[in-house]
Amino acid sequence: MATALSASFRDRLERMELDRNKRLSLLQAERELQASKSLVLASKLAGIREMERRCSMLDQKIASQSFKISLLKSEIDNLNAKYDSHSLLLRALMSEVEDLQELEKAKDEFYDSKGSEMKEFKHNVERFVSECRVRLKELKNGLNKLQSSFVRFQDNNGYSNSEIDTAEMMKSGLLAAKQDLDKNLASNYRMKAHLQTELQSILSVD
Repeated sequence: MATALSASFRDRLERMELDRNKRLSLLQAERELQASKSLVLASKLAGIREMERRCSMLDQKIASQSFKISLLKSEIDNLNAKYDSHSLLLRALMSEVEDLQELEKAKDEFYDSKGSEMKEFKHNVERFVSECRVRLKELKNGLNKLQSSFVRFQDNNGYSNSEIDTAEMMKSGLLAAKQDLDKNLASNYRMKAHLQTELQSILSVD
């Protein structure tokens, strides 16, 4: 009976040992599995940190590129503003050039017109001088006749009625000729003053 109990006890101890070994094996396997999971988790965490680092670097690059794009946009806006300003200035200069060309054209036409007027005035002056010489000669001749008549009057102590009438007519003719000469001189003086004013205006425009 003691032998039977001893065998039963050993069997029980062996089962307990087997159970313990199984539990130890399971525990070891669990530990290895946890260790493996820890390694996998650590690797994933490291991958996540690397991805976060790369994302951070990418965000920095994006921010840098965005800043560069902003600078380029600002430069483009400045260039557009300068272009608009230069375009306005160019249009103003072109308009000024056109105005100057029109002014030059008008000035040439004015010069041509005044040149014709000057030629005509010169011709009129030359003709007037010639007429004045003729009239002066006639006046001198008339004056000589009057002086001769006056001398005859002194010698004869008087004029006849016909001589007096002739003298009066000559006197009236001389006075009329003098008035015409004065009018022509006044007209030419006015024309001369007008042309001098026009010439001064031309010089001031230049």
